[in-house]
Amino acid sequence: MKKIFFLLSASLLLISCNKDKYTVSGTIAGIENGKTIILETQDESGMGLKSIDTVKVENGKFVFEGKALEPAFHTLQIEGVQGKVPFILENGDIKIVINKDSIQNAKVSGSYNNDEYVKFNEEIKVIQKKLMDFQSQNMEKMNAAQQSKDTVVINGLMQEFSKLQEEVGNASKTKYIGYAESHPKSLISALIIQGMLNDPTADIKKAEGIYNGFDESLKNTKPGKAIKTKLGEMKNPGVGAAPAAGAGVEAGK
Repeated sequence: MKKIFFLLSASLLLISCNKDKYTVSGTIAGIENGKTIILETQDESGMGLKSIDTVKVENGKFVFEGKALEPAFHTLQIEGVQGKVPFILENGDIKIVINKDSIQNAKVSGSYNNDEYVKFNEEIKVIQKKLMDFQSQNMEKMNAAQQSKDTVVINGLMQEFSKLQEEVGNASKTKYIGYAESHPKSLISALIIQGMLNDPTADIKKAEGIYNGFDESLKNTKPGKAIKTKLGEMKNPGVGAAPAAGAGVEAGK
């Protein structure tokens, strides 16, 4: 009985420790030993990427270990391979399966935000499939019309595509908002609302209501804090702005 209790205690301790650090372990097919894998994050400007860690491939496997202060998007760059693998770096055990010949189909799993990211992308792909299908079904028709300069067919296809774009756009927007409302702990939710507030026509009250429903852990991330700041600016435009030239001259006399 004491032995069982000890094993349970050890297991709980191990789980607790894993919550305070990350392990990104992966397999990669088609890459020889010794090739470098680079873990990247956004640089200070937010416009590029910088390396924060590197490991070597050994027997088709690699492991990154460390501690994440908060969930954030990162990428993996494999030496000699075009493309990158995006994923959310957060504390926990993250699994990544890569094939160098189809890097865009890399499989990421094992942590809450990564599992949510995968599911969310799959659901968005279903919505946007109509656009992909329309393009593939009408590509030859459009090419033939362009070669023969058949403006009637060209304009007709363009109008159909434009209408479909609006339909898919509205469906996607509904999906985004619905997701953010129902997932108060997901990093994706914060990124959705952050993007929503960059739209001049955004419903500020709606965005604020969703933000207020976020878990405190999400509000304390960089996107969460950015949302709070943006909402304050949008609700109180001009607050904190620099004084106009000449302001305060009288007081300085």
